[in-house]
Amino acid sequence: MTTASPPGSGPAADDPTAPARVSAAGFILAGTYPEDDPAGGLEAVLELIEIGEQLGYDVAGIRQRHLERGVSAALPFLGAVSQRTSRITLETDVVPLGVENPFRLAEDFATVSALSGYRLNIGISTSTPHAELLSPWGRPDIDPTTDPYTLIRRFLGALGGAELSSEPVSTPYGPQIPRIQPHVPGLTERVWIGGGSVRSVRWAAEHGLHLLLGNIGDGTIAETFEEAQRLHIDLYRETHRTPGTARVGVERVIIPTDSATAAQRAHYEDYVSSRTERTLAPRQLGPRTVVIQRDLHGTSEEIVERLLGDPTFDGSTELRLALPYGFSAPEYRQILTDTREHILPALGWSPGPSDVHPSPTAQERPL
Repeated sequence: MTTASPPGSGPAADDPTAPARVSAAGFILAGTYPEDDPAGGLEAVLELIEIGEQLGYDVAGIRQRHLERGVSAALPFLGAVSQRTSRITLETDVVPLGVENPFRLAEDFATVSALSGYRLNIGISTSTPHAELLSPWGRPDIDPTTDPYTLIRRFLGALGGAELSSEPVSTPYGPQIPRIQPHVPGLTERVWIGGGSVRSVRWAAEHGLHLLLGNIGDGTIAETFEEAQRLHIDLYRETHRTPGTARVGVERVIIPTDSATAAQRAHYEDYVSSRTERTLAPRQLGPRTVVIQRDLHGTSEEIVERLLGDPTFDGSTELRLALPYGFSAPEYRQILTDTREHILPALGWSPGPSDVHPSPTAQERPL
């Protein structure tokens, strides 16, 4: 076994001319809360994202979780986050389209984009979690067998401002072009697809979208998680219609122990131990054969060594630190702080410029 470099050192840190292994760094959380105190729990999540911005992270992502004690409506939540932050890019990781109306969803994304100062990444997926439970609560005239990629096409069309008619519609402000409002040019350039299959990866590339990859890989194309993810990234970059704009973000569960208390270390050890067996070989997850990434747990030196040896991180890949479910606020703060202070510098990362964009139109708008 090789000897790990200390935090803040390593190839990227020792040589200022060496390329960074990570091009951008963010974190993702589900926003879990106590059953009897959702307001207090969600407030703690807002505070944590504020801390993440202060630490210099580039991106803060919110998962959308249905039927669970987590954020079930990512966009209203990010609307609140937008008023508590000013620099950090906000992101949905991801909104499953299976239970959404593409036009209405496009309106919500456009609204939150404007509220945030145009610093919103639009993460979506083709999935329908809990479909068997949720489908009876949807509109009975909607065909549940509609190809999810058809939903993405409709969503992209609405988000891009497709005109719904050649004739203007009458409004209190006078005739208006019938399309989503607010109309925010360029929003389709900020769409990311959550990919887990060859089809989703190829589809994202062929349609010029960005790619988000989680910690579950395709077990039909490789026997290890790292191999499967590398194959997906290579396929994506090789087939992207505009390679110069392609971006890849990958999740890693990172749990450093450097500044953790004894109680926190014991909790982390139990958490990781309970999840390790599932990572040892390909396994069935419903109809899918999958490979699962092993959590990155230990000292910063140990985690840096694993990341430097991970073929996923080639200097153009973005990191999303996936915060574990159900941890306490002090534990999340410790993980974010240790990662920011010790791990990311060793990968050559430093905070990037603000992702706040000027309004598409500089003129004053009447209210």
